[in-house]
Amino acid sequence: MEEGTQVPELFQRLFREHYPEVARKLYALTGDYAAAEDLAQEVFLRLYRNPPERLEAVGAWLHRVLTRIGYDYLRQRSSTKTLLDKETARLAVWSEGSVPSGETEVIREWEKDVIRRVLHKLSDRDRTALLLREEGYSYEEIALRLEVNPKIVGTLLARAEARLKKKYGQEEERDGGRNETDRRGAGF
Repeated sequence: MEEGTQVPELFQRLFREHYPEVARKLYALTGDYAAAEDLAQEVFLRLYRNPPERLEAVGAWLHRVLTRIGYDYLRQRSSTKTLLDKETARLAVWSEGSVPSGETEVIREWEKDVIRRVLHKLSDRDRTALLLREEGYSYEEIALRLEVNPKIVGTLLARAEARLKKKYGQEEERDGGRNETDRRGAGF
């Protein structure tokens, strides 16, 4: 890209020309208008940071990037849905009035402890965003609380959730071996 003041003007022109089409394609891919807008912003952020060498090929470049970002979003949403379904099923069993065994209660407390530790390892912004979403706050309310643009809240939450899952897996692996030893020693 050209240097100087031409870069922002060129980027603005490309954004105005291509944003509606990019957002429309992402909406068609995801079926979620808010997510499509967040993902479209991500596409143009990548364009701004790492533009293609040949600007005449920007349309093809945008299509390739939006497809990648859209499919990444769908994979992430699918894994989140699976996790949510498992948690919902677990809560349904619990709410049916069955009294948990002592071992189930110990495992539940261990999981809560791991989640607390993992949350404390996240940045304040990630932790606050995830907790506000868990409490049922809207994207606008989360944006106001975090003092960010409401359009980036979806991306912010997705990234925070990915970091939470990664750290949870690491913590579970680290704690799992010790916890298994503790259970065997306690006669479980």
